[in-house]
Amino acid sequence: MKFIVPVKFKKFYKEYKSKSFTILDVGCGNHAPSSTKNWFPHCRYFGVDKEMYNIAAYDVEIMEKFYKLDLREQALNDIPNNFFNVAIVSHIIEHIPNGIDVIEELTCKLIKGGKIYIEYPSVRSLSFPQSKGSLQFCDDPSHIKLYDLKEVCNVLLANDFRILKAGVRRDWVGILFLPAILFIKLLRKEPLTGFGLWDLMGFAEYVYAEKKE
Repeated sequence: MKFIVPVKFKKFYKEYKSKSFTILDVGCGNHAPSSTKNWFPHCRYFGVDKEMYNIAAYDVEIMEKFYKLDLREQALNDIPNNFFNVAIVSHIIEHIPNGIDVIEELTCKLIKGGKIYIEYPSVRSLSFPQSKGSLQFCDDPSHIKLYDLKEVCNVLLANDFRILKAGVRRDWVGILFLPAILFIKLLRKEPLTGFGLWDLMGFAEYVYAEKKE
């Protein structure tokens, strides 16, 4: 739904929507560069991923730089320190065993006053029904590790960040549109996961934090 600001942008959208700023998107597949530019037309976009997954030529043109990195094995040494205004790590750490180490490395990449948004499946998702797509944590075979809100917050606190918001992801706009979305998915025989349902059930947790001045 292109007229609704994606959840991963909402915490900083008002502050940055009209600004020129640098953004580091860790996990930049599925046309993330063009989606980000749609909502932040003046941003300088830098992407990180182990491959260009669902990335078109126009996405590549938008990016200032693409860092091809396997976060399970490679450090972030090629990414400049004290450079970025915003970093996004949305549904990445559950795919790697060293997510906390990666978050700690990322804390060096932000300028003072820079923001980081982290989102990942919650432990409670283990109790959800299984569904094609991803509703229960283990529905996605590439999910290999659960993370806890406390440990994610603690690594940020230890690296001179203040937690601005954290907890269960609840996007009330998504919940409001959920009946219509489910109806459309049923008609199309699509998996009943994703937009709205995650928010209603509390599938994910998030942390939004700022590097201290």
